Amino acid sequence: MKIYTKTGDRGTTSLMGGVRVYKDDIRVETYGSLDELNSVIGIIIALIYSSELIFHNLDIENLLKTIQKDLFLIESNISSPNAKYSKEESSYLDKTVLEFEKLIDKLTEKMPPLKNFILPGGDLISANLHLARTISRRAERIMVKLSKDEFVQKENLIYLNRLSDLFFTLARYVNFGKKIKENIWKK
Repeated sequence: MKIYTKTGDRGTTSLMGGVRVYKDDIRVETYGSLDELNSVIGIIIALIYSSELIFHNLDIENLLKTIQKDLFLIESNISSPNAKYSKEESSYLDKTVLEFEKLIDKLTEKMPPLKNFILPGGDLISANLHLARTISRRAERIMVKLSKDEFVQKENLIYLNRLSDLFFTLARYVNFGKKIKENIWKK
């Protein structure tokens, strides 16, 4: 199978179901941002492979791989106009959001309280988790824009919102685990 089809050479692409749209269509922009996020997660996983970071009973590598699969599920849903999740898929995403919240709370309890804005950075893994957070937020904003004109599953928006919170918490936790002081923003 060839990787190129030449069908997009005039600036259009096909959505699931065969409908052709321009490549700057808001739906394409939405799942393109999710794809970008998935790629950054791949970078984070590669950094974890090459580091000696131990996350004390937190299997962050498998967590991130699961998130990558979840993002493919959401991308598929977004790339199919009027697609609806099955009850199992909706339930799975709802359950995952609750798991994110529990993990965020658990990790937050282990770290010093957050009293200021912090600047992204520190460890390379942490810095890339912050990058994932910002891409997740952008994807969420674009998805909100899409939802104003077209049907978008609420689970998608909730998942992305909580995912960005998880990335923020993981970024702090990595720096905390490596004893890297947070860079506090001051006026």
